[in-house]
Amino acid sequence: LGCLDLPTSGEYSLEGRNIAALSEDELAEVRNQKIGFVFQQFNLLPRISVQRNVELPLLYDGKNGMLSQAEIHAQSAAILEAVGLADRIHHKPTELSGGQQQRVAIARALINEPALILADEPTGNLDSHTGEEIMDLLLRLNREQGMTLVLVTHDSAVAGHAQRIIRLKDGVID
Repeated sequence: LGCLDLPTSGEYSLEGRNIAALSEDELAEVRNQKIGFVFQQFNLLPRISVQRNVELPLLYDGKNGMLSQAEIHAQSAAILEAVGLADRIHHKPTELSGGQQQRVAIARALINEPALILADEPTGNLDSHTGEEIMDLLLRLNREQGMTLVLVTHDSAVAGHAQRIIRLKDGVID
């Protein structure tokens, strides 16, 4: 789903584009502009600020030249406020708790307003209250902006938010 591999059979279309027909560069563009990844291990760069970590997808986006630095900073600040980290914007990831790092990773996934969010245990490192807030944010984006959410979770409370649940057991749909 993340356009990291091509389908071995069948067809996968994302916003009307057949993924198997795209070049590596086109796949990279799709990943950057259409898919927000929330990794279980965060994948934040430790030596740059939280704000710069969130801004990274915009820097790799071909449309970056269309945005001023002030606009990029304003976008990242707004997203960080939405995930409850406005007061940590200039901190480095190593200065944050695991839950705060997870929220930075979620903000980074949202910065390009992707069509699809792939989230691996997006609330796994959060306390229950913050986890609910993040789920509310993701569900609001789904409702209001039409972002598709694909969540991988072992948490039945998180799964309970889903419109559809697909269970895998030993690599097979159960």
